[in-house]
Amino acid sequence: MVNDIEQRIYTLVRRYNGVYLFNNEKKQRLLNPETDLDTDLHLDVGEAEDLMDEFFKNFQVNKGNFNIETYYPAEPFSWNPFKKFPPIPVPDFTIGMLIESAKAGRWLYD
Repeated sequence: MVNDIEQRIYTLVRRYNGVYLFNNEKKQRLLNPETDLDTDLHLDVGEAEDLMDEFFKNFQVNKGNFNIETYYPAEPFSWNPFKKFPPIPVPDFTIGMLIESAKAGRWLYD
């Protein structure tokens, strides 16, 4: 059963998930605690930062050591267009993390 905190977080995330004229699949995607903000919803770093700022403010969650670069690290740059860099491994960044942190009143993940 979805409680009030969970419902409010899903509502917040849906606002940042965006509306697309030609892609109803993304718009209609069901959200759950395992939904990843980066890999499933494809939020870019700016959208994720805005979402998290609003999350911390609206749910009165202490940021602690939260750093968006943990989940969206800077990509290496090269002037050589043929140089490929291996993907940078990043931890999951899920709706469940927001739910658990909102319940605790502080960011639980470093």
